[in-house]
Amino acid sequence: MAATITQADTHYTNTVKNLIEYPETGILSKIFVKDAHTQQNLFCLTAGTTLEEHTSPKNATVMLIEGEGKLTLNGEKITLTQGVVVYMPTHAPHALTATNNLTFWLI
Repeated sequence: MAATITQADTHYTNTVKNLIEYPETGILSKIFVKDAHTQQNLFCLTAGTTLEEHTSPKNATVMLIEGEGKLTLNGEKITLTQGVVVYMPTHAPHALTATNNLTFWLI
């Protein structure tokens, strides 16, 4: 993957499939865009990986690219499968477990 995009006038083209890369264990996070207005990350989690409950100071959208998992958002259990999109408001407690290798885009 190219370096993180940090300027509004920069463009980048690739396919999501080329960006997916699973670590042997745990999480691989790739910052795709980061500027004064937005941050976009691609997360690749190996099966069985858990993100403990936490909150974020910003609104966020999760777009599931491949794999399966469980997201708990404000106490509600959400099944994550390919194509699922979840909006998470600021400070909403959330946690995630990858049932199998799982990739999502976080905006």
